[in-house]
Amino acid sequence: MSLVEDMAAGLDGLAQLHALMASGRKPGILVSLDFDLVEAGPGSAVFAGTPGEHAYNPIGTVHGGYAATLLDSACGCAVHSRLSAQQAYTTLELKVAYHKAITRHTGPLRAEGKVLSMGRRTAFAEARLVDATGRLHASATSTLLVFERNSA
Repeated sequence: MSLVEDMAAGLDGLAQLHALMASGRKPGILVSLDFDLVEAGPGSAVFAGTPGEHAYNPIGTVHGGYAATLLDSACGCAVHSRLSAQQAYTTLELKVAYHKAITRHTGPLRAEGKVLSMGRRTAFAEARLVDATGRLHASATSTLLVFERNSA
């Protein structure tokens, strides 16, 4: 079972996200890259983190995977917030555009995700990664597969 399933069985997606935030528990990726789920609403999710040398690549900037992970998380959890208790999702595609370099001097970043459309089997979401002044550092669009959970 996932962390969300373990702590919030029977709750819809938005209630699961709220329960996760209230618990103070963090899935491993949030621990590894040191960021947090800070907001969740119907069809939206926001992650926040401060990039540091823990996320640097060999050329001396924050690895693009850091931005991609925050954006994928924001898109995915925006969709998660619209799921019933019997549904789950997975990312099928993530397209990231990098607009401005990120370093340890960039300061806090927010990945703000929202659902663009949601069908029975497919959802589309987008997210923006912005700094404290509102400057855009990266953006993403995502296609996600929605499916019924196995009852096993």
